[in-house]
Amino acid sequence: MKKLAKRTETVTASKTLSVTAMANELKAKGEDIVVLTVGEPDFPTPDYVKKAGINAINSNFTKYTASGGIPELKQAVVKKYKEDFDVEITPKNVICSNGAKHALSNVIKTICEKGDEVLIPQPAWVSYPELVKLADAKPVDILTDERTSFKVTPGMLEKAISKKTKMIILCSPSNPTGAIYSEKELKEIGKIVKKHDLYIIFDEIYEKLIFDNKKHFCMLRIKDIKDNVISINGVSKSYAMTGWRIGYAVANAAIIKACDEIQSHETSNPNSIAQKAAVEAMLGDQTEIERMRKIFEERRDAGYKLIKKIPDTVCYKPDGAFYFFVDFSSYFGKKFKDKIIKTNDDLCDFFISELKVASITGSAFGSDKHIRFSFATSNERFAEGMKRIIKGLKLLK
Repeated sequence: MKKLAKRTETVTASKTLSVTAMANELKAKGEDIVVLTVGEPDFPTPDYVKKAGINAINSNFTKYTASGGIPELKQAVVKKYKEDFDVEITPKNVICSNGAKHALSNVIKTICEKGDEVLIPQPAWVSYPELVKLADAKPVDILTDERTSFKVTPGMLEKAISKKTKMIILCSPSNPTGAIYSEKELKEIGKIVKKHDLYIIFDEIYEKLIFDNKKHFCMLRIKDIKDNVISINGVSKSYAMTGWRIGYAVANAAIIKACDEIQSHETSNPNSIAQKAAVEAMLGDQTEIERMRKIFEERRDAGYKLIKKIPDTVCYKPDGAFYFFVDFSSYFGKKFKDKIIKTNDDLCDFFISELKVASITGSAFGSDKHIRFSFATSNERFAEGMKRIIKGLKLLK
């Protein structure tokens, strides 16, 4: 039997999905597992959005559409960027894809090739480096920590840039840390982008999940680098529509045209029914979206108080998204029975096997110290998870 392609040797499966699947299997067997892994809202998709999907089915809107999305959805994105970000675009600047991850994949394949380097400030979402590898390019990590609020600085970028650097990937608010870049910080990074004529993917999928009255700033507003910026967004997180799989990219027309050509061969169009639902999500009453955001903020506040009760840990208070990223490194070297906890992977295994709490190891996000907990669950379940962890850590000697 002939060997598989080399790219299959370098790409690893998503740990967030695999651990969540494991937790769900244990739950199906009757185990009382507290699942704090899931990167999706636990709310149902709003009724007005579901009705739009049902109406699409009933009106037989179930055929192929244009590969890059229906005109109504592109116009909805145009309207959103003007109203939310004060950014003027046209439908030629928009491609709608099968989720934001697919939009990212299209863009990276369009811009990057073998020999190119892509700078990824870490900790970062698990799929960024893997998507870069699939494009035969090389991910280059820039390590950040609590000292810079998990944000990359212009100096750190300058140090990492080489002749092979083609692109930077940035996420605000961040998965897994919840950190938000300010307008001032992004404009400083924009100067680096302009100086070296780099592309920058600006992932703003969590932009509606921001707390403490902080403001989101879209990098497309920086006019000097507008042609260098690719905004990635979608309806999954803000509208509780993860399973509908609608995301989009906004960029200069040449990038979008190339992405459309790739997408037309790989997947054809995004789901026709989901596109209609996404139009309604973006143009309809936003009251429910703000209600969900407020609940997430309340959960953040309640959860952070519990996190601070875990002895000998450090946690950055997230400004957005729905994750806590906790430094548990003080527990490395301790033992449970005859097993030594050497890494955050080991500690996560201990949490799920002994304490029945499912979490995601920070190694999935580029950190060997941290563990990620999602607070996209009820306060009661989150509190139960923290209770088990605080009690269970006392078993380590």
